[in-house]
Amino acid sequence: MKFLSMVKSAEHQGPPPMVLMEAVGGLVEEATKAGIVINVGGLMPSQMGARVRLSNGKLSVTDGPFVEAREVIGGCTMFELKSKEEAIDWAKRLLALHLEHWPEREGECEIRQIASE
Repeated sequence: MKFLSMVKSAEHQGPPPMVLMEAVGGLVEEATKAGIVINVGGLMPSQMGARVRLSNGKLSVTDGPFVEAREVIGGCTMFELKSKEEAIDWAKRLLALHLEHWPEREGECEIRQIASE
C-alpha cells in the first residue's frame, strides 16, 4: 500500500536547525535502505507558490503567501508500506526527531493512503 505523509506546521517558525535536518536525513536514509521510500522532499515557502481554485463554476489563481492558511505543508514522503499502522510509526519517529531537536516547534504529520490504481 502506498501512503503519503505530509508534515504541516505554521509557516513562519524560521528555518529548521541543522541538527534536525541531519537527523531527518538519517531517518530518510534508513527508510530508503529498507526499500520503503518512493519519494521525499521539502517544499519551498508558500510565497513562492500559487493556488488554482474552482469555485462557483470559475477558476481563479492566487499567488502566495496564503495569509488565511493557519498551516502549510512543509514536506512530504511517499512510502510503500504494509499497513496504516506502519505509516503512523514512521510519522511518529519523524515528529520525535522534531521534538528532540526543535522542541518549541509545533506541527503535525498527516497520513493518507493513496487510492489503488
